[in-house]
Amino acid sequence: MIKTEFGIMDTIDPEKNYVKYEPQKYGCVAIDDDKYINDWWPRLLLIRTYTQSLSRPSFALDRYGVTLIPPESLPALQHIVISDKRINHDHNLIALADKISQAIDEQKYMIHFGV
Repeated sequence: MIKTEFGIMDTIDPEKNYVKYEPQKYGCVAIDDDKYINDWWPRLLLIRTYTQSLSRPSFALDRYGVTLIPPESLPALQHIVISDKRINHDHNLIALADKISQAIDEQKYMIHFGV
């Protein structure tokens, strides 16, 4: 499995560049990049994100770097995850859906670490 990881940021520093790989700091959930992200890509392209810092607006995920996902983009990401029929057979995908729900409830940013 080539993993890609998603976590919740307790706070976000608008001046910081998030380039360091720290999945344990954000309680990340890992999913198989090749298995899911490729299939989701057309829909991910519609989601507003940031690449490494809030000064670099973008769309989708940085497949090989760090992406910051703002609270207003999380419902769209959640829809992509829970509408995937494979969610019924993959506990990692269920964990990701739960993590997104938590971030939505808490109005927090998520962080994504690419492959």
